[in-house]
Order: sequence, then structure tokens, then C-alpha cells
Amino acid sequence: MTHLPPIRYSIVPLSPEAHLFEVRCTVADPDPEGQQFALPAWIPGSYLVRDFARHVVAIGASSGRRPVALEKIDKHSWRAAPIEGPLTVRAEVYAWDLSVRGAHLDTTHGFFNGSCVFLRPLGREDRRCEIEILPPGRRGTGGARYRNWRVATSMRRNGARAWGFGGYAAADYDELIDHPVEMGEFRVASFRAGGVPYEVVITGSRRLDTARLARDLKRLCEHQIRFFGKPAPMDRYVFLVTAVGEGYGGLEHRASAALLCARDDLPQPGVKAATESYRGFLSLASHEYFHAWNVKRIKPAAFVPYDLARENYTRLLWLFEGFTSYYDDLALVRSGLITRDQYLEILGRNITSHLRTPGRRRQTLADSSFDAWTKYYRPDENTPNAVVSYYVKGSLVALCLDLLIRDRTRDRTRDRGRGRKSLDDVMRALWRRHGLRGIGVAEGEFEHLAQEVTGLGAGLRRFLDTALHSTRELPLKALLATHAIDMVLRPAESSGDKGGRKAAGEAAALARRPALGVRTRAEGKDLVVTHVLDGGAAQAAGLAAGDVIAAIDGIRARSLDSGLDPVLDKRKPGDEIVLHAFRRDELLVLRARLRASPRDTCVLSLKSTKVAAPLRRWLRA
Repeated sequence: MTHLPPIRYSIVPLSPEAHLFEVRCTVADPDPEGQQFALPAWIPGSYLVRDFARHVVAIGASSGRRPVALEKIDKHSWRAAPIEGPLTVRAEVYAWDLSVRGAHLDTTHGFFNGSCVFLRPLGREDRRCEIEILPPGRRGTGGARYRNWRVATSMRRNGARAWGFGGYAAADYDELIDHPVEMGEFRVASFRAGGVPYEVVITGSRRLDTARLARDLKRLCEHQIRFFGKPAPMDRYVFLVTAVGEGYGGLEHRASAALLCARDDLPQPGVKAATESYRGFLSLASHEYFHAWNVKRIKPAAFVPYDLARENYTRLLWLFEGFTSYYDDLALVRSGLITRDQYLEILGRNITSHLRTPGRRRQTLADSSFDAWTKYYRPDENTPNAVVSYYVKGSLVALCLDLLIRDRTRDRTRDRGRGRKSLDDVMRALWRRHGLRGIGVAEGEFEHLAQEVTGLGAGLRRFLDTALHSTRELPLKALLATHAIDMVLRPAESSGDKGGRKAAGEAAALARRPALGVRTRAEGKDLVVTHVLDGGAAQAAGLAAGDVIAAIDGIRARSLDSGLDPVLDKRKPGDEIVLHAFRRDELLVLRARLRASPRDTCVLSLKSTKVAAPLRRWLRA
């Protein structure tokens, strides 16, 4: 077998104060007809064409000291003139996207995903890649200002010392862009789970309980490894955490996760209770870690391999994102990181979020997956009315499916209510048949596999067909009841009522509370309409997204944290209110007849103080 020379890269924070990386890509044996290079149009895990090439501010090619002509042939591709001998392309890339999917550089730290910075030599993507990561400055001459900077990545070292600048390597381009890199001054917590070393790298937070963070993540990782079965699919794993004033997001990779959170989300020294915000952070970490199996290795057939130049359409994101959203919080309760009551509150909030989305009556779950590229990741003022979330509804379909399988495979006479099968068994079968073998999951294949694994027939198939390909409501109440959980729907107490908890006020008072059918935000002293919901009083009155509500019944409207609540609390359904609103520079006078608040706020509770065996087995599996 002929040995093919590797593709060699180097990257240096060329000018942190100007947010510029310099990236070089050298091909030893370029295409004799003219080597082409391209930057990916999107990053796996975030289903939107982002056109990373727009951040290239300068680019050129050379062979040795001789310049080589480089022609741009489309929005993200270039072709070098034919030459003999090695070809190097040098690019300067602007990095000012402080998110988990981009690249960010300043004088405090640097972060990048390979999709944003590493040019792809077309026709040679399957070759070994060798990368030199250099410290800041021109070719690494940044000086004392950066002397304490280190490097954190799950990429395999190839000459670099631990946490050091220097040489790294990847088997091919696909692996190269699947190891994000953080550089700067950061804190590190370490642990082992399932025989695998883990590092938690925290940038931007000087005060946190690293021991607790490591202890909790260890329990979480050990649980998920047991769920799919040893060994873990990676030999090392890194959580890259960027803490900011306000922020939230995550992106999965084969041996790491990039997480963005608020500083207050992280555990604080001396605080023993798990705050709601910390539970949210653990849920985020759980979600991205579960993806190490479900989407990084168990993939839709449409992603095998990824086409990085254009959209990769699939109707299966409900399985890869939605089912992961089900298991992220379930893993927390099963591993003892949250209580049963906290888990029921989370489920109640998820159901509430779904019921407050009018788009669930218009878009099917399969269509939501397919349209992610143009709808879900491009939200606008009409999104709540037109789109259903494949994350939220997908997680609720997984919940229903799990409870359905457990209930219908239960031996009620001989096994004290033990479900012989569950969704867990289907996920493990997906791992064995697809993840371990690198075979993509085709459209419709999950449904057949679920029937085969569970032994359930037409009834299971009918449920999945309805849940995935229709807009009918999910049988949540009936299926939760099979596990001794009562589901109650009530009106919201206020605009900040997310559900999951019993109301503080009386039921009669809530039933009399009216609704306008809008969502608003504060902009200075203005109260701005962000969304007008289908079928609501505001829509009937003619209010529109972007309108600034100036007065209600002749009294100036102010942007309070409580929004419209003070006005609505004094009215009842059927009352008419007069709205003065600016649309652009025109003052409108609108009359809205308030309607009863919908019963769209979910609260879950146990039917009995004695925990039923099916519930116990579900939450302790």
C-alpha cells in the first residue's frame, strides 16, 4: 500500500487584539490540475448553513517562497494554480463568535472549532492530519503577556506536552474538525469514569467548587457508560466549559463537549444545595455527553458521511436530538443528581413549553426535523405559530414511547409490575447494530427496530406513525397514569410561570385570569411585542410583532419585569382593553377583548404516597 503524505496544518493566534487567527494548510502532493480547498458551510451538531468562509479576511498560496495564484470559485472554495511540489495556503480568519459552534479570540483566551478555521483539501480529506498549535503572536512570539496560556483539547498529542502548545494529530479531516480547542488561562478538574480519564476545563470563572463539579460529572458519566455498556467509545474525554455573565449552549463532539454557561450556573464553594441553575448546567452536560453515543456514533444515514458543503436533510432529528433531550434529565435522576420530585417538575415544564407552542398543530415532528435548516435554526416572530421543536416534542415522544413499552410488556401476574422491555433496550440495540458498526440509521428503520426489540406489533407502529407524522396531541396523561403519575393542566399564574409546580394562588382566581396572547420584551422603557400567538385576543385586535405598546386604557405602559401582568391581574375574560401602540412611527389605537387563559401549564404529581413499582423501576433503571 502506497504511503500518502499527511496534510499539515498550523494555527496561531496572530493578533488576539484584532481577533485574528493565522491558519496554514500544506499539501505535499497537490492535485496536478489545481488543488481545491474549502471551508465547511456548517458544523455537525448545529443544523444551519453558517458560511464560515465569510470570516476569512485574507488568503494566499505559495510553494516555498514562490507565490501561487489562488482563485475563489464559490462562496467557500478556492482553486490553486497547478504546480509541482508542496503547496501551502495561508489564511487569516476573524474570530469573534463567542459560542460553542464558532471561533473566538481576544487577549484573554482563544477558542475554535476546526470547521471554522481549517481549510479542507478536496480529494484528500481521508489523509492523516498533523497540526501545530502555536502560542499568540506572529509565529508564536507573543511575549510575556501570554506566558501562562495553555492548550486544552481532546485531540491526540503528537509531540506536544500535556496542556501545551505544539504538535497534535488526527486520523483524517473528519476527526480534525471534531476536536475543538481552548487556549488561555483556565482551571482544570479531573476524574475517571468507566476506566476513562476525564478533564473539565473551565474558562472565565474564578470561583467555583471544582471538586463537586468533578464528583457530579463522574456520577453522570458512569451512569451513561453503564447504560450503553462498557467500554466507553472514547479513550479520553474533555468538557470545555466557557463561563460568561449570561449564556447557555452546548455542542457535542466524539471525545469532548463545548459548553457555554453563566458563571452562576456552576457550583459555588460552600453551597451544598443543587440550585436550579446548576441542575440546568448538569442537564446540558448530560445532553452533550449522551450525544457521544447518540448522533456522533449512532448517526442518521444522511450523515454518513457528512456533506460539509450543503444541508444534510434528515427527518430523524427527533431521534437524535429529541431522544437525547429525554435521556439527559432522566440520567440525572437515575444517577441521584436530582430528586424524583425535581425530575417531575422538569417534565412538567417541558410539557408546558410544548403546549404553549401553537406550531404543534401545524408542523409534524418529522417535518420539523427536515426543516431544521430553514425554520428551527432561523426563528422569527411567527416561529411559535408555525414550528414545533424536535427537541421538546421529540423528548415527549420518547417519554410516551418508553412508558408505553414498559406498560405493554409488563407481566402483571408474575413479576410485580416489572416491565420486561423499555426504550432503553431499543437504544442499546441501536448502539450495537449501528453505533458500533458505523452504519447509519435509515428513515423508518427505528420503527422496525422498536417493534423487533419489544415484541410489540401494530399498536406500537400506530403510536409512532401518529406521533411522528401527524399533529395529534400526545397521550401524555394516559401514559403517565400507567406509572402512577397524575397530570393536571391549569392556567398560568403569570408571564413567568413555567409550569411544573403547584400554583400559589387559588384555582378559582386562576380560572378568571385573562390572556392577551402575546409575548413581550423590555427595551429600555418600552414594552415591545415579540410574538403574537395564533387564536389570541391580540391577534384578533390586530397587534403585530415589533409593535411598541405605549398605553393600555389610557395609562402609559412601562417595561416592568412583570410585563403585562399588573394589567391582566385586574381584568377578567371578556373585558375590553384599549391599546395604543406604535408600529414603526405610526400610532395605532386597537381594541382587544380579553380571553380566558388557556389551561396549558402542566403539573405532575404522584397519585399515591406509596411509590408504585413501575415508577420506581423506570426512574431507577
